[in-house]
Amino acid sequence: MKITFLGTGTSTGVPEIGCQCEVCTSQDPKDGRLRTSVSVETEGKRLLLDCGPDFRWQMIQNKTYHLDAVLISHEHYDHVGGLDDLRPFCREGEIPVYAEAYVAEAIQTRIPYVFRENKYPGVPNLNLQKIATEPFSAAGIEVTPIRVMHGKLPILGYRIGNMAYLTDVKYLPEEEYAKLEGLDVLILTALRKGMHPTHLSVDEALDMIKRICPKECYLIHMSHRIGLHAEVEKHLPSNVHLAYDGLTVTL
Repeated sequence: MKITFLGTGTSTGVPEIGCQCEVCTSQDPKDGRLRTSVSVETEGKRLLLDCGPDFRWQMIQNKTYHLDAVLISHEHYDHVGGLDDLRPFCREGEIPVYAEAYVAEAIQTRIPYVFRENKYPGVPNLNLQKIATEPFSAAGIEVTPIRVMHGKLPILGYRIGNMAYLTDVKYLPEEEYAKLEGLDVLILTALRKGMHPTHLSVDEALDMIKRICPKECYLIHMSHRIGLHAEVEKHLPSNVHLAYDGLTVTL
């Protein structure tokens, strides 16, 4: 399995528009963060986890020419804003997009022209697949949804093999921890150093990591308030890392 971090930033990205803080003005490329998205290549298939507004540039930067399926965590724009840019990947056929029912309905409302009976030529050919919390197959790859609470909003994380992707986490229902046993890699939100009502802080993320006990953990969905990449890395446990755009991990 090959995991590529296409983007590791929060909804505003880093640098944030108009900000002159030390992170937003840093010359370290690891401090620049596109909106969160991850590519997973396994068993000859490539699955995209979330498709935000930076999707087009992420695909160009990573020289990606084929996708087999897209898994959406929730309806917020920084996770679905790039769906229209799936067009080039639909030339060979439809792209299945997996999402909970309420998320699928939100997508249809935002880009209704994609789902009309008489479609305008050139629109993306998306096949919305409504899922719940039961395991399902995406392009022949078994996926286990993980219920995640984004504040009061129930959303989905995903386990694929011994990797789990949990973005926009504030807490997990108790029964979900059993689905995360034996992980080689955990990908987990850590928005910033201070508390936030709908996302884990760095300290909260570290507490959750201790509970889940993955071999390695990569933190994502970070804002400029997390601090400089090089400085934060110095204070993390040896098996916990700040992910950065373009990072690849092979299992």
